[in-house]
Amino acid sequence: MKRFLGTGLAATALSLPTLAAAQEAVSFDQKVNDIFSSSTGWFVNLIFMSLPGTNFPWIVLWLVVAASIFTIYFGFIQFKAFGHAISLVKGDYSDPNDAGEVSHFQALTTALSGTVGLGNIAGVAVAVGIGGPGATFWMVLAGLLGMASKFTECTLGVKYRNEYPDGTVSGGPMYYMTKGFKERGLPGGKVLAVIFAIFTIGGALGGGNMFQANQAHAQITNIVGDFSGVITGVIFAAVVFAVIVGGIKSIASVTEKVVPFMGIMYVLAALVILIMNAGQIGWAFGQIFEGAFTGLGVAGGFVGALIQGFKRAAFSNEAGVGSAAIAHSAVKTKEPVTEGVVSLLEPFIDTVVICTMTALVITISGVLVMDPATGTFVLNEAGTAIKTVDGSSGVGLTSSAFAAGFSWFPYVLALAVILFAFSTMISWSYYGLKAWTYLFGEGKTTELVFKLIFCFFIIVGAAAQLGAVIDFSDAMIFAMAVVNITALYFLMPIVKREMNSYFERIKSGAIVKHNN
Repeated sequence: MKRFLGTGLAATALSLPTLAAAQEAVSFDQKVNDIFSSSTGWFVNLIFMSLPGTNFPWIVLWLVVAASIFTIYFGFIQFKAFGHAISLVKGDYSDPNDAGEVSHFQALTTALSGTVGLGNIAGVAVAVGIGGPGATFWMVLAGLLGMASKFTECTLGVKYRNEYPDGTVSGGPMYYMTKGFKERGLPGGKVLAVIFAIFTIGGALGGGNMFQANQAHAQITNIVGDFSGVITGVIFAAVVFAVIVGGIKSIASVTEKVVPFMGIMYVLAALVILIMNAGQIGWAFGQIFEGAFTGLGVAGGFVGALIQGFKRAAFSNEAGVGSAAIAHSAVKTKEPVTEGVVSLLEPFIDTVVICTMTALVITISGVLVMDPATGTFVLNEAGTAIKTVDGSSGVGLTSSAFAAGFSWFPYVLALAVILFAFSTMISWSYYGLKAWTYLFGEGKTTELVFKLIFCFFIIVGAAAQLGAVIDFSDAMIFAMAVVNITALYFLMPIVKREMNSYFERIKSGAIVKHNN
């Protein structure tokens, strides 16, 4: 619009329609938000509603209880099979002739790319900022429990996937709800599958797409200055389309390179800061345990730390949501349990390793201090408390913590956010695609339609401020967990049967390493 501003009637005449158009564009964003707030606000409130007398969302309790049940039911499989998971990822038991499209390692990195993201950077900072260092302990515990949920859903994803003559596969909760319920003579599997698919598409277009593009654009403008989000959106859309147009093999070939790079880059930066402050590591762990059990700070406290830790773990690794089962279903294997075992590593890497690194750096950096007057934690910059931690200050807190060791780290953080956003988008494009083809049928044209819609929403997300739309899509992602875990409870006896059979054959020597 600036190019039309100047002196004279002509300039004024040209500027008025442009100004009106800009105002209309702004009002359109607001109108869309208002529509979603008024028509779907009840759904968002229902999904994220807190338990009576607490600020603990019931959906988090739903996920944590399920993870605990699966942990006990499968005999602490996440600990017993951890070493075997490493062997599988290394390819020790892989047979290239097995049905499927990607390796165990590629399936793992594809699923990880959908979970390792802004939650590891911003979400952990908010959890520690509100719940104190003690939130880290409960976050790690929830991550360890969530490994059993991943095992359950990913085993079922492979067992009940569709394998097509051209070598492609389609799998995930939609298929094990339909086939698994039918196998057990249970009604309602098809209904659950359709509901789950609808939720998945909504979550893919919003939280797995628009939100990522929006946050990536925000980080870029923080570094280079303000410019149109359309530019960011178009560039992201073009790159994402170039990757996803090739299907899961193309996605996996990218994620197997991007995920290790971005994960190692982030963890190495954290390790350097921890090494620089090696004398404080013991103190930091002391703060974590003290805050977890003794109530460090009024706002932190035992309950506050527990709530924030469990909440962050659930929102970060998506264990029980069912999304990862879609990616893991594409693996080359004839043994469903192998991919269930591989998926154990996902919450471990995402929550136990990366989230804990973030929490330790924040704790050691000194940018988070407790206000003795209120017992709340506040951001501290140059020795001055500047503001109370809230949901909008997560990236800033993490950036300040790392900048305490490296003044240039905000630039690295911006790169990490861009990579995390990109990898999340390509993974969620696959999740949404498989839900789309489940509802509307397999076929090149059907797939292309969804991929184009997905890329269009990238541009919308980067260019618009549609908070209510993204809130709605986040609610849809966790609504997936309501449907998915309900199905897992009915189908977990099948998983146990598969698990017992597989490990008995490993023990007897019927299944051996292929590289021996």
